[in-house]
Amino acid sequence: MKYTSIQEAISKGKGQVFLRGWVYRIRSSNQFLFIVLRDSSNIIQCIIEKDKVASSLWKTANKLTIESSLRLSGTIRKESRAPTGYEIDVKELDIVQVAEPFPITKDFSTEFLADNKHLWLRSRKIAAVMKIRSTIVGAIHEFFRSRGYFEFDPPIFQPIQCEGGSTLFEVKYFKERMYMSQSWQLYAEAAIFALEKVYDMSPTFRAEKSKTSRHLSEFWMAEMEAAWMQLDEVTEVAKDEIRFIIKEVLARNREELKILKRDIKLLEHYAKTDYPTIKYSEALELLNKKFKMKIKWPKDLRTIEETKIANHYGVPVVVTHYPTEIMGFYKPPNKENPKEALCFDMLAPEGYCEIIGGSERSLDIENMTKRLIEQGEDPKRYEWYFELRKYGSVPHSGYGVGVERVVAWLCGLDNIKDAIAFPRTMTRMIP
Repeated sequence: MKYTSIQEAISKGKGQVFLRGWVYRIRSSNQFLFIVLRDSSNIIQCIIEKDKVASSLWKTANKLTIESSLRLSGTIRKESRAPTGYEIDVKELDIVQVAEPFPITKDFSTEFLADNKHLWLRSRKIAAVMKIRSTIVGAIHEFFRSRGYFEFDPPIFQPIQCEGGSTLFEVKYFKERMYMSQSWQLYAEAAIFALEKVYDMSPTFRAEKSKTSRHLSEFWMAEMEAAWMQLDEVTEVAKDEIRFIIKEVLARNREELKILKRDIKLLEHYAKTDYPTIKYSEALELLNKKFKMKIKWPKDLRTIEETKIANHYGVPVVVTHYPTEIMGFYKPPNKENPKEALCFDMLAPEGYCEIIGGSERSLDIENMTKRLIEQGEDPKRYEWYFELRKYGSVPHSGYGVGVERVVAWLCGLDNIKDAIAFPRTMTRMIP
């Protein structure tokens, strides 16, 4: 016998099939037992009719519980009333394990489901999200490799900060102290002098004391860095990447999007539409004139402001030239207006806000030293980084994509914690 997936059996449409999986739902009467079987590909209804099978099979089947694992064989046929349009008349059944009473049923709280995420992963919703996440990660690799980028892996233990000391996770490193990576950026900048164009997909750690639906303490970031690239070019690469990701999800995951009740036509619109680029100063003007807000320079944009900007355009929008004074030490001031930094964020519509952050990289050691001192950092710890500017320095740029934020947006999730299998937050350490 050759076992196939449920989806392969549905595609076959008729004849004998051999399946294995788990009981998704089960109901019975005196004469019939209906098992909805699931595997990683789909679900299908299987029917056992008491008068048409051996008494031993009927007796065995009645032992089944939700999430019991089994193997079966039977004849598949069309049945419009079945959940996926097909049904299997079971001829043989082999129980691998009868599951204990499954703790997850209907109407449990979000907190209960989070406590049982190791089991909640089996739900169709979370499985659909994980499949889409896999497509997104694969698309990122394909996008950069097709453009001649080299994958370059950074250290996770790092001696210095990149995105502000207040969000560092400090760890004991033998007799010294180190920090969990906030970004690969500083090490990627070293790599571009050898490889020119690099990218990476790696875990990132931020000790942000935030309990919002948009923040995680451990998340994945897809980052790129390229020699010779300036702000106007790097923003276009970011736009191309997001459109490419959406197209891949649409090509590979329409069934999962349907399970999640995602608006596919809206995603198709995002995939083919041009994304606007505006300056921070233009964003302030929009907020203050159209939405009657009173946002003043150099205030950083909050979720409420980002939402209004992105929803105004109805597609992802790139905002550039944020105030230098609120940006990282490595984001250079604009020579034409030093109050503006050569940096950008991409804001996603529908309330998902910032999904990408990036910039040109400063080449001015003196300016970076001054800004590090202002942040309370010891510039001597950055000597190796400054040396990159002393030996053949060139203009270069890069950005990072928050993988979970993109997953949450494309899946239409209410909470970013559902965009990763096992979220880590201020209040969530297990499972």
